[in-house]
Amino acid sequence: MSDATTESASTTAPEPSLLTRRRLPRWAPAGIGVASVALGVGIGVATGLSSRLQWGLIALLLFIGLTYVITARVEGRHQAKDRVATSLVWACFMVAVVPLYSLLQTTIAKGIKVLDGNFLTHSMGGVITMMPGGGVYHAIIGTLEQVGLASLIAVPIGLLTAVYLVEYGRGKLAKVVTFFVDVMTGVPSIVAGLFILSFWIIILGFGFSGFAGSLALAILMMPVVVRSTEEMLKLVPNELREASLALGVPKWRTILKVVLPTSIGGIMTGIMLAVARIAGETAPVLLLVFGNQLINNNPFSGAQSSLPYYVFEQYSNGNDASYNRAWAAALVLIGFVMILNLVARAIARWKAPRTGR
Repeated sequence: MSDATTESASTTAPEPSLLTRRRLPRWAPAGIGVASVALGVGIGVATGLSSRLQWGLIALLLFIGLTYVITARVEGRHQAKDRVATSLVWACFMVAVVPLYSLLQTTIAKGIKVLDGNFLTHSMGGVITMMPGGGVYHAIIGTLEQVGLASLIAVPIGLLTAVYLVEYGRGKLAKVVTFFVDVMTGVPSIVAGLFILSFWIIILGFGFSGFAGSLALAILMMPVVVRSTEEMLKLVPNELREASLALGVPKWRTILKVVLPTSIGGIMTGIMLAVARIAGETAPVLLLVFGNQLINNNPFSGAQSSLPYYVFEQYSNGNDASYNRAWAAALVLIGFVMILNLVARAIARWKAPRTGR
């Protein structure tokens, strides 16, 4: 009986306290990682695997397994599970970064060949498709004008809709608006392009133009602006609204002078991200803008090019010179989107609420 009691007590004994528990040294994760990579490469070479990606997956599995086994032996199973969960998070992060790094590396390596001042300041007017030369200036103008017009249409409507939903929206109308915003969020870009094509061009009789493309881009941009603005407005403390209303300030003035300035940083970030999202849309541009080899500064009249259309057009030509121009235009588009994201971060940091000293 005493032996059974002793055995039961030993199996249910608590783990050592934090002060007495053994811990792995700080360099242990790095050491396990190096050992896993070496074993992964060795196993890959021994089994005849030629892909480095396969070596990396083997090393990743070995790293997780060795981390659990070694940590469980030294620190206990609970700490081992925690380290494995942390390792899985980092592994998922690395898996997500690898395609992005590969994309950037490939685009930069292939696009830098023809990306220079001449490429950025000239159009494709008079350039033979199979010959080097030409540029992307007309496509840059088209993208800036189309995205700018789409923003002028979508941002005010999106802001006012979000303000209504957060500050005034009650009852069936608010539910209907929320439902349609959710539906528009999932609308494919090609559907928006087909809608503008049938309504603006076929029914109303307007021609292909940059403005037609802007209408489709505005449809895609509006739900993003509404959702991001709505979330930012919900983060404003109700105490600020109540304090303003208690002073006798009308509600519309409270929204204009208190709520919007408090959340302007997040709102601008959402707008910039929405602009970056539509800048690379290709399907509406293919249907509505129709493409142009020459510079067209008037988005309301005549066909116009854009960066996504230019990439599609050049890659469809099927020759080395066009491939180089397509990769260079893709690099310009990535740079444009990156600049917008940096601007959004800068605005968010600039307008972030500051605590008192």
